[in-house]
Amino acid sequence: MLAAALILTASTASAAPLGSERQAALLYLLRQDCGSCHGSTMGGGLAPPLLPQSLAETPDDALIAAILDGRPGTPMPPWRFEINPNEAAWMVRQLKGGLAE
Repeated sequence: MLAAALILTASTASAAPLGSERQAALLYLLRQDCGSCHGSTMGGGLAPPLLPQSLAETPDDALIAAILDGRPGTPMPPWRFEINPNEAAWMVRQLKGGLAE
């Protein structure tokens, strides 16, 4: 019973809306950390572009997994230590919608 309650609490917490401070932190991470390889405008660089048109065909789940677990055999690191699945999903929505300046 306690385990089920903890699982429910964890899944509910990860699905909670993101506050404005956390959104700002994630946008900063996208622009600075992700941008260092994917380009400051996400148009590509050392890594592929992360623009709406280049991501349109890629399922959200695949992008979320890449953010959380990295991409073995590439320089893409895992971010699960700092980002939860709900936050990764939010980041994918921002990328697919085009990052506002």
